[in-house]
Amino acid sequence: MTRYLRDNRGMALILTILIISLIVALTLQFNTSMRSNLYAAANLRDGIKLRCIARSGFNGALAVLYEDAASGNVDTLRETWAHARIFSENSASLFDEGRFLVEITDLSGRIQINQMVDKDGKYSDSQKRILTRFLNSPEFDLEPEEVDNIVDAIKDWIDQDSETTRFGAENAYYQTLEKPYTCKNAPIEFIEELLFVKGITKELFYGSRERLGISYYLSPHGNGMININTADPLVLRALSDQIEQDLSEDMVIYRENEDNDLSEPGWYKNVPGMSHVTIDPTLLTTSSNYFEITSAGLKGTMSKRVMGVVERKEGAIKILSWRVE
Repeated sequence: MTRYLRDNRGMALILTILIISLIVALTLQFNTSMRSNLYAAANLRDGIKLRCIARSGFNGALAVLYEDAASGNVDTLRETWAHARIFSENSASLFDEGRFLVEITDLSGRIQINQMVDKDGKYSDSQKRILTRFLNSPEFDLEPEEVDNIVDAIKDWIDQDSETTRFGAENAYYQTLEKPYTCKNAPIEFIEELLFVKGITKELFYGSRERLGISYYLSPHGNGMININTADPLVLRALSDQIEQDLSEDMVIYRENEDNDLSEPGWYKNVPGMSHVTIDPTLLTTSSNYFEITSAGLKGTMSKRVMGVVERKEGAIKILSWRVE
């Protein structure tokens, strides 16, 4: 009888230990779950807050562009909109936590690829020459034959017919790929569409450590006139066969000088060594209508970005596209 009672006491002890272990395990699991939920809620809260901060920066950029339009129709890189990062520096004082970092890019200073094809589906010779010169730049390391093929393929992607232009590509090519898709046969809406065009690789589009990418210099927006006051040196070189690298750099130096008048696109002839250079005047302007705004909400290591393309016309600003990353 005594042994039987002693055995029961041992079983009770084991059961007690098992129950306590189970309670501890459940408590730890509950604690871990609660902490995960707490962190998730905090991240969600911070994400919403950073998105709002980023949108505040975006709206601030819209106000800067609107105010700039009221001051005149000449746009240069000397203006406030071109130095949006400066007004971003004081943004931390506007919020309890976080700040924004804004950048405004003039898309009118880029090559506007949709203008390479006219309303009849034919090449616009002047626009084709600009794009061809640009792609032949040594920075992209393309052979002349590759350049011609890419230019033809871009035309076929944009024009409305299904006839292949020389070495371009239409559905007959795209439908035979491992993952087939249809040739758009319509104007490009987003520059990333070029990644679907025959001959344009991710390395060519985005660039690499060794080479620049073409995406920074091209835009689907615009009427074909390039703002000579804001265009990158690579784009400036594409405006004429007579503009070498050193001359394009001299143009940049000239337009940085506050004493030089940039109100008329013909100012380039005042640059030393460029009096003999001729650029088709129908390709040049000194005003801009399309801008890309990138606003990042920042807090510690966290960030949220808002990006959008806007059209500024006759004093009004219209948002053409918008995305949150």
